[in-house]
Amino acid sequence: MSTSRLSALTAVLLLCSGVAAYADDSDQYGPDITLAEAKKIAAGALKECEANEWYMAVAVADTHGTLVYYEKTDNTELASAKIAIDKATSAATFKRPTGALGNVLGSGKLYMLTVPGVVAAPGGLPIYKGGKIIGAVAASGGTGDQDEQCAKAGLAGFQVQG
Repeated sequence: MSTSRLSALTAVLLLCSGVAAYADDSDQYGPDITLAEAKKIAAGALKECEANEWYMAVAVADTHGTLVYYEKTDNTELASAKIAIDKATSAATFKRPTGALGNVLGSGKLYMLTVPGVVAAPGGLPIYKGGKIIGAVAASGGTGDQDEQCAKAGLAGFQVQG
């Protein structure tokens, strides 16, 4: 086995062992989120952003981390557009809030920085329906707490109906 393949395999194994404590082993993927559901969640998140006069981007991804819906407020920082999409992808594919990935880094497990697709900042959250993950929502443009608040607001309206 080549050195680069061995290094990649080692990184994946370390990732799995390092973040297992943050995942619920019963988390399972369900069917992908629909466009209508994604728009509803994004609308709730953006409503919270606008109520607080925060310029944000909101992204919703399916279970594979593929973008389903994206929207931003006027004057959103350019970097936030990509970060929101990356957070949604990260939360969906790693089955956990992106803030939990940040907790792993804070524990000294810096190898996480080398794993592709990891965004270890608050604001990306898995979306559950019927007890299964159907995608993820993320917000970016404010502080980590503000991003998380907007993402949670998007989920709140969906969870009542979903």
